Amino acid sequence: MFIAKGETLFRQGEEGPLYKLDKGLLKIVRVHEDGSQLLLNLIVPGEMIPHHSLTSHKEYNGSAVALLPSEVTRIDPEQWYRSLEEDPKVFKQVAHLLETKLRMMQQRINQMSTLTPDGKVAKLQKWFASYFPEVPVEKVLTQEEIGQFVGLRRETVNRVLKKLK
Repeated sequence: MFIAKGETLFRQGEEGPLYKLDKGLLKIVRVHEDGSQLLLNLIVPGEMIPHHSLTSHKEYNGSAVALLPSEVTRIDPEQWYRSLEEDPKVFKQVAHLLETKLRMMQQRINQMSTLTPDGKVAKLQKWFASYFPEVPVEKVLTQEEIGQFVGLRRETVNRVLKKLK
């Protein structure tokens, strides 16, 4: 299934299928009652989402929005959970997927707590370029989103991006 840039794949609070991102980039945002959004996660090709529903069905914890034109595969939850019961190899696949995401999140937390603002933004640019070498991260994420993702204020991101040019 094709999702255009800016299109929402699923909304926070809804229930539905799992998805595998085949191509593109998605952001997971938490929408607050006042309409403000918090960037929780970036989903890169090869990931299945939502992560918290890979072993048991739960409502979506955030909304998934395409940051780039994306292609996703819909995974029927009933069939997926049945395959978990029938094939232990699928559980191993889930464990590997979650381990990979956990490592990514641990690196992100480590970077947020140890790097300078310049280092945080530079690390994000390098990581992003490893998936999308032709598109700079600052053309895809707003300065506010970059700040949310690396633990900086938008104003600091603005200063760092000017300095790194």
